[in-house]
Amino acid sequence: MFDIGFWEIIVISILGLLVLGPERLPVAIRTVSSWVKTIKGAANSVKDELSHELKIQEMHDNLKKAENVGMNNISPELQESIDTLREATASVTRPYADSMNDVMEQAKATSPESIAAKTVTEADKQIEQDKK
Repeated sequence: MFDIGFWEIIVISILGLLVLGPERLPVAIRTVSSWVKTIKGAANSVKDELSHELKIQEMHDNLKKAENVGMNNISPELQESIDTLREATASVTRPYADSMNDVMEQAKATSPESIAAKTVTEADKQIEQDKK
């Protein structure tokens, strides 16, 4: 990865032993190795997610190309797989759209303007009740 040779590792080990001492060196090595594992795991998950998104995009592009060419004279099996693909892409995008709508509704309900309007309305009702 970094193209570090044997002698560079020896020099780094000796410097680490001199700077940290024999008591803290094993702990420092474990800490650094756990950071490296965490970073590698995060990088791999991002890479997997990006490749998955690229595959979905490629499927969308292929579907659009097929629609543009004209799907009038294709076999029934191919038409069935295209319909299945359409349903799958619709089901993938639908939860995101629904969850975004829910988030937007919650944001509107908890916005400072709506809270202030509710508070003013409740205060007006309380004043009317106190007058009676």
